[in-house]
Amino acid sequence: MSFASSKKDPNEENGTEIVYDKVKLADIPKFSDLNQEVMAFVDKCTWMDKYGVDWCITSLGFVMVYVALVCMQSSNLLTFCLGVFIYGYCFQMFSVRCAHSSVHNALCESRTLNRIWGYFFGDLCGSFSSDVGYDIHIRIHHPHTNIIGLGDSSSWKVSFLPALFYMYCAPLLLPLMSVPVSIKELWGQWMKMARYCTLMMIGIAINLILLMKISGFSFIGACLCIHVSRALLSIPYIHVNIFQHIGLPMYSRDHRPKKIYQMSTGVLNLPRNPFLDYTFGHAIISAHVEHHLFPHMSDNMCLMIKPIVSQFLRKNDLPYNEDNYLSRMWHFTVKYKELMVNAPPITHFVGIQ
Repeated sequence: MSFASSKKDPNEENGTEIVYDKVKLADIPKFSDLNQEVMAFVDKCTWMDKYGVDWCITSLGFVMVYVALVCMQSSNLLTFCLGVFIYGYCFQMFSVRCAHSSVHNALCESRTLNRIWGYFFGDLCGSFSSDVGYDIHIRIHHPHTNIIGLGDSSSWKVSFLPALFYMYCAPLLLPLMSVPVSIKELWGQWMKMARYCTLMMIGIAINLILLMKISGFSFIGACLCIHVSRALLSIPYIHVNIFQHIGLPMYSRDHRPKKIYQMSTGVLNLPRNPFLDYTFGHAIISAHVEHHLFPHMSDNMCLMIKPIVSQFLRKNDLPYNEDNYLSRMWHFTVKYKELMVNAPPITHFVGIQ
């Protein structure tokens, strides 16, 4: 099965490099064929496979919050720092992994319950509006993955920042941005804004009370602890969000391929990593390709269908992009201007009958 190699157009259109990707349409497999294989597997899975494993991990996270609060009581520096780290780890687990699953209706079968959990994990625990997350992530990023001007991950680019500062310092300010960004995106939607502000302030108040009553912080100390714990894993959070799409083929709205080709070329998996997998979720780390093809599946199910998806794509000569974290980090640091500042090349998908 042959796919014509891409050739760069020496001419530029509006200052943007164009790459022509000529593909035989008859050689592109049908998504329905992959969907049939995956659904046949899913039908044999239990509730524990679909949702139970993820809820066990989430429940452990709630227990670890209390462990963290107790550790931060200690006068021993190592124990105290361990508590701060666990507190930050649990924050990322709730605000990213659980909130992400809830907006995808992947935490449980009920759409209503998923919505409620979204407000709990996103607005209350994470201080970021789940309504904004739904609009940006579900309505734009997923259906228009790597489509220029829509789901091209440009919201992660801050072109005026230098490479080292963006990659290794700026993410530490991310906890301060969640509230103003949410309010900006909700401006004019007064009911949603009122709900978000109420839940966000309740969430912050609960954190302050727990830190002051259990861990013994002063008010200022509790505020500082909240920021530090939330900033601890913000650097890898930014990294994984840019690693898995930016630098891969980008398509124009007029030359977009079929879903299976769009996702196989425009999405990348990082390898299994127990630390990152359970912080941000398999769907964001090691099974991101699977997540983009089957976005309503839970983290554990994305991991379980991984062999089926990878085998199907490779069997049909489609890309199955994988790279390790350190490789991508070095790649983005060295090629920061090309990937994060300059306009990305646009791939013109040319389907040949």
